[in-house]
Amino acid sequence: MLTIFLQAQPQGSSSMMLIMMGVMFVGFYFLMIRPQMRKQKQEKNFQETLKVGTRVVLTSGLHGRIAQVQDDGFVIETLSGKLKFEKAAVSREFTEARFGDKAKAAEKTAEKKEIETEKK
Repeated sequence: MLTIFLQAQPQGSSSMMLIMMGVMFVGFYFLMIRPQMRKQKQEKNFQETLKVGTRVVLTSGLHGRIAQVQDDGFVIETLSGKLKFEKAAVSREFTEARFGDKAKAAEKTAEKKEIETEKK
């Protein structure tokens, strides 16, 4: 009896199988691939817009302030000194989340001081 079922040829299911595979691929694209690409794009834009003086948290959990922006990474100033990290190591900005309006005011004064020192 089992051999009869194994020998039976499917009738019209090959086109249905292709349609189902196509629907599954489209579903995977919209549920997994597209959101991941969007997240990577946002992360890259975030890392490119970071500037000197921004407080950040690295993927390792280290907190610090960006002291220098270089082509291949950042120099992060911590309590123990200055360390160089890759741009990909920056996880999130810490300034806005923790300090709010105070951070914006401090950032503006830091920019003013920086402009004044450049003029001298």
